[in-house]
Amino acid sequence: MIEPTMKEELIEIEEKKKKLSGLREILHWIGTNLKFLFVPGHISEDLEKRRFEYEKQISKRKFIRRLKSVLTLVGIVLIFVIVTFAVFPQWLSIYTYDELTGYTWGQWSPPSPLHPLGQTLNGRDILGRMIWGARSSITIALPAILFSVLMGILVGMVAGYYGGWIDSVLMRLMDILLAFPGIILLLVFVEILGRQVEFFILAYGILGIAGYSRLIRGSVLQAKNLPYVEAAKVAGSGKLRIMFKHILPNTFQPVLISFTFDIGGIILSLAGLSFLGYGDPQMIEWGNDISISRSNMYSAPWSMFWPGFMILLTVMAFMLLGDGLRDALDPRMKNL
Repeated sequence: MIEPTMKEELIEIEEKKKKLSGLREILHWIGTNLKFLFVPGHISEDLEKRRFEYEKQISKRKFIRRLKSVLTLVGIVLIFVIVTFAVFPQWLSIYTYDELTGYTWGQWSPPSPLHPLGQTLNGRDILGRMIWGARSSITIALPAILFSVLMGILVGMVAGYYGGWIDSVLMRLMDILLAFPGIILLLVFVEILGRQVEFFILAYGILGIAGYSRLIRGSVLQAKNLPYVEAAKVAGSGKLRIMFKHILPNTFQPVLISFTFDIGGIILSLAGLSFLGYGDPQMIEWGNDISISRSNMYSAPWSMFWPGFMILLTVMAFMLLGDGLRDALDPRMKNL
């Protein structure tokens, strides 16, 4: 048995050893970091590495935090709902496409348990047409915008990187496209080609090339003389590799933001064309529903309200997402 006094002495000795060990660590750190303490501008490699990793993580968190603003989240949720309508309409609607475009019992009937949003011309269920109409809008808007982006990137990249007469010829062609009112050109395309879905996609895709080509060209003109491009040239990279591997990823942010805004713009423009009577009459489309229902604006207001409400929600959703991406990717917001 160890006496209590000996126990206390052993504990005291252990505490002194710990203090000495801690003091030795402090002195060792001071000895190895004298430059860091006394030489202005000296940075410890280990500390700099830790700071870099920390700031990288903080930057990612700031981007996600800015993207998680309330309005942006509302836009993402609305887009998710609308895309779900577009992908799974046959699961969400109790009526088939043929039933919603054919003739059924009823005529401009008000909301009822079987038709929660009422009925439109020829007794067609409004809720079912709202769900199936999402597929028409998304089916036209997304391929058209993707075609515009791909062709616009190609034209803008070539014009901005090569310059000279190539730039002049390509940009003058884009200026011709931009000089005409978009709605007039759309009407011309539709009347010449037809009112099928694929022709709407082609028309919107062609009209969007000019805007994206100018957007990319401006970014390429700023980036092609930067040091990292010069370094890629010195390293022996080919022109295509420099354009699409080095320059394009660093100039794609404005395209991504414009992409989300333009989807809503195409959906709104498509609704306007259908309202004017230039849409495909066999296609379930919200603008066409408004056009059909305007003659019964007072006797059946529900038949006009819900298609307009769906257009509002869809366009607003993509605008909110685009606004959130713009704020999240804005370099001036990175330090906030």
